[in-house]
Amino acid sequence: MPDKEVGGQAIIEGVMIRSPERVATAVRSPEGGIIVTHRPYTALAKRHKLLNIPILRGAITFFEMLIIGIQSLNFSADIAAREPGKTDAGGQPKSMPVIFLVFTMVVGLGLGIFLFFFIPLWIAQAGGLQKGALGFNLAAGAIRVTLFVGYVWIFSFYKDFRRVFEYHGAEHKSIYAHENDEELTVENIRKYSTLHPRCGTSFLLIVAMFAILTYSISDSIYQVITGAPPPLLNRFALHFALLPFVAGASYELLKWAGRNRERKITRIFSAPGLWLQKITTKEPSPEQIEVAVVAVLTSLNRPIPDSIPVTYT
Repeated sequence: MPDKEVGGQAIIEGVMIRSPERVATAVRSPEGGIIVTHRPYTALAKRHKLLNIPILRGAITFFEMLIIGIQSLNFSADIAAREPGKTDAGGQPKSMPVIFLVFTMVVGLGLGIFLFFFIPLWIAQAGGLQKGALGFNLAAGAIRVTLFVGYVWIFSFYKDFRRVFEYHGAEHKSIYAHENDEELTVENIRKYSTLHPRCGTSFLLIVAMFAILTYSISDSIYQVITGAPPPLLNRFALHFALLPFVAGASYELLKWAGRNRERKITRIFSAPGLWLQKITTKEPSPEQIEVAVVAVLTSLNRPIPDSIPVTYT
């Protein structure tokens, strides 16, 4: 199966899809229609040859996708917060204040860094493991993965999060159909799996595993230079500074897995991420698949079927 470099993200009542030429976000509005926003997109690494080198391009793409994902999530939150039938003074649907969205994003990122980056280091150091770099980072990595899986598993029981996971499944199914050159109809898409090897969930697990190796080496170098293992705050600062390298290398591994998904070693390598996707993806409804179809077709600059009511913004 070819890797067509089309990826995306599930958001609130919708799907964001990024193709090599365009980013499109489709959201089901409270009134029942589908609202779409889109714009041309060319990856920064493709626009500047000096940036298109392994690992560096991966780190740049990681941060680009983070920004695009946050923008799409904010767009979907804005649509979800509109009150059906109610408009502002200009006749537009009432929306969530921008300052509230920015505040929510900043707080969310801060809590994520604290919970999944700082807390594992603190627990491992509190357990007296700071002297051995490999043992420390194996423990911190295991704690980080456990916290993440537990976090996702707990939220999977909430209705609103489950709907996001259903849109996640719709995104994967639609991408599979596109990769197999099928016409993007609900009937064609439904037969595909919700599990995809290039998923961001798999990426996060790859990051966690690669981080163990990278941080073990960095901590060992620190100890050789200073004669002592790094204190907690120094370790946090060092690991955080190396995050772009870890993300870039992990992105390259994920892209390699997407291009070589039929190889046995790739299937073994991708298995943990696919197992986790059994939590983060659910079977979507036809209406949710319809939203994903709109996002994929718009990202590819293809026409939307007349049977699907779409409003562009």
